[in-house]
Order: sequence, then C-alpha cells, then structure tokens
Amino acid sequence: MFTKPKNIDTAFRQIRLFTLVVIIGCLLFSGFTLYNSRQLTAELQQKVYILANGKALEALATDRRDNLEVEVKDHIATFHRYFFTLDPDEKVITSNTSKALYLADASAKRQYDNLKESNYYSNIIAGNISQEISMDSVSLEMQQSPTYFRYFGTQRLIRTGSIVTRSLVTEGYLRPVSRSENNPHGFLIEGWKTLENTDINIQNR
Repeated sequence: MFTKPKNIDTAFRQIRLFTLVVIIGCLLFSGFTLYNSRQLTAELQQKVYILANGKALEALATDRRDNLEVEVKDHIATFHRYFFTLDPDEKVITSNTSKALYLADASAKRQYDNLKESNYYSNIIAGNISQEISMDSVSLEMQQSPTYFRYFGTQRLIRTGSIVTRSLVTEGYLRPVSRSENNPHGFLIEGWKTLENTDINIQNR
C-alpha cells in the first residue's frame, strides 16, 4: 500500500527535475542566441558598405601609409589625365583643366596660361582635334620630402587626317594637403614641368 505512493512521489520528482533541466537549458540557449545576435549586430554596424554599379562592396579602413604609394600614383595619373585629355569643345577643355588645376600649384597654372596664350586650346577646337593620354609608368622617391616623381606617358592627337603619337615625360614634387571633394587623395603637385614631349609616330587616316 505504501509502495505505490512512493513510486508516484519518485516519478513526480523525476518529472520535476527533468522539467527544471529543460527550462534551464532553454534559458541558456536563449541567452546564448541573444548574445550572439548582439555581437553580430555590433560588428555589422561597424562596417561601411559602398554601392558601386548596383553591388554592395565592403569598405575597409586602413592606415594611409599602407596605401600611400598607390594614392600618390593615382593622384599623378589623375592630374595628367585631366590636363591632357582634350576634345574640340570649350566646355570639355575648361572642365578638365579646372579639375587638373585643383591638384597642382601655380606651376601647372603657368603651363596652362602659356598654352592658352599660344592659342593651343583654340587650335584644338578649330582643328577638331581630340587629345588623350595614357600613363606608361611613374618613378617615385618616397623617402624624399616632398616626394619627387617622374611621369612617363603616351599622348595621342587624333586629327581629321592623321593620328600623332607623342612621348611625354614630366617631373615634379608632391606634398600632402587636406583632402577635399576636388582633391580626394590630399596631395598637391609642386614645381611641375615638362621634360619631353616629342612625336614618336604619325599615322595617316
């Protein structure tokens, strides 16, 4: 008679213990899930994504020194691209040269003024000439301050009856300045001058 109540009492204790273990397990699992969710949310909030051509690309923060040489070369290439890419359109010429002059000091402005006074840009428009440039290489002396560079490029002047290919070599110095919308790399070209600009090929069209 007493065996049955003892069995019921034992079964009740086992059920209670099992229920307690399940509840504690659920609480631990919920806490672990909540903690991981917060960690993941915090990590995602620290990341910046850039939308380029419809694709989300993660932007990584790096020390400027890690990318210094790449930025210097791109600044030099961008300046030359704007300064020497011309079309027979006054607005295109003004727009490109204005962008270039933000990246350099008065030495570039002097070259621009000299070209303008010699009717170089007027002749581009009158002759329906398109001018484009491609960079071959850039040599840098990064240990020097300001940084010395020598630019090697190839120019193409596309005329109605011919295509003239020229070799272009320039040199100058770079010093760091504040970044801005007009100068995203934060460098300024100083003492810029042309060392060579000679025809290397003339092709009739």
